[in-house]
Amino acid sequence: MPKYEGGGQARYEILPDEARVVQQVFAWVGQARLTIGAVCRRLTRAGEVPRTGKTVWDRSVVWGILKNPAYKGAAAFGKTRLGPLRPRWRAQRHRPVQPRRAVSVSDVPPEDWITIPVPALGQPEVFAAVQEQLQENKRHARQQSRRGALYLLQGLLQCQQCGYAFYGKRLSPSARKGHPRAYAYYRCLGTDAYRFGGERLCQHTQVRTDLLALAVWQEVCTLLTHPERLAEAYRRRLQPETRPKHTPLATIEDQISKARQGVARVI
Repeated sequence: MPKYEGGGQARYEILPDEARVVQQVFAWVGQARLTIGAVCRRLTRAGEVPRTGKTVWDRSVVWGILKNPAYKGAAAFGKTRLGPLRPRWRAQRHRPVQPRRAVSVSDVPPEDWITIPVPALGQPEVFAAVQEQLQENKRHARQQSRRGALYLLQGLLQCQQCGYAFYGKRLSPSARKGHPRAYAYYRCLGTDAYRFGGERLCQHTQVRTDLLALAVWQEVCTLLTHPERLAEAYRRRLQPETRPKHTPLATIEDQISKARQGVARVI
């Protein structure tokens, strides 16, 4: 459902092919109670192509569809606002540590939105059922996270090859071979084929948690005994980058996808 403006009155227009996909996504979540990950896998297997032109569906795309009130007949404006840049644990994928625009996007309460009526793609009760299921999924995720942080460096490590974060993974019973193990492995998200339509984006190997934690702790101890290294690194961060930057392949592919999308809109 693209929106048009300029040269006339702004309007929303329903595209039949995209509307069919949106209705199917709402039915899978609101009625079949599927998770967002399961919806992404079904869309990818069905050969549905998102607006980005990618061969696989991202969870953020499906999340944006399910949270968009325009599909129930009420387009909203002013749903987010810009504020001061919030601190991050690590740099975002394929983005610098210090972005050009030092701002962060935050959500605005629904009562402060500006809404207008638009053609609906589904019944309001289906949209409400989807929101309830999303809240249920969130509660289930919070219950899982109450177990505590099992891996010290989880979310702080970033793959140098693909830019995705590492997560902790326990050893399977077959890998333990009946013996207790005091370690696990850090695994790159890009190596999980199921997240990207059955195709791995990265070939990075797993890293043992105990060995990596020891290496990081030794580096921390070295920095504490030689604080001048921290000062030198800080001074380098303040200086502008003079070396030519090489654009990652994934960034180039995203730019090509956006260009194709723009050409399709013009056509």
